[in-house]
Amino acid sequence: MVRPLKPSQIRRLLRQPGVRKHRNSLRYKMRIKKGDFVQVISGDDKGKVGEVLRVFPERNMVLVEGVNIVTYHRKPQREGEKGRIETKEAPIHACKVMLYSKKHEVASRVGYQITADGRKVRVLKKTGEILD
Repeated sequence: MVRPLKPSQIRRLLRQPGVRKHRNSLRYKMRIKKGDFVQVISGDDKGKVGEVLRVFPERNMVLVEGVNIVTYHRKPQREGEKGRIETKEAPIHACKVMLYSKKHEVASRVGYQITADGRKVRVLKKTGEILD
């Protein structure tokens, strides 16, 4: 659960580009969607490539397969059960990932284009590859 923001914090954040109001909180404009392949560009997992499993626009974070693995030590809950160590992915901030082209094996920024039939699609700037 995300901690609620004060009205002064909301006003300050709304001045930033890409941030908009949504019900009682804020949402960030996300250029990364579920199912995209991304490469981590900073942090401990720098250079890793994975698929986006989930997007959190209210926190500006993404959950990437095989990236930012955290370990939980679980105590036994019932008698006779053993304790265990679980590992799973944790969300990573969206500014730390870039869209990745599997065909050209290169990370790239994203741009937008209008196609001939009038659809707005996402395009990788380095390769010109259409994502949508």
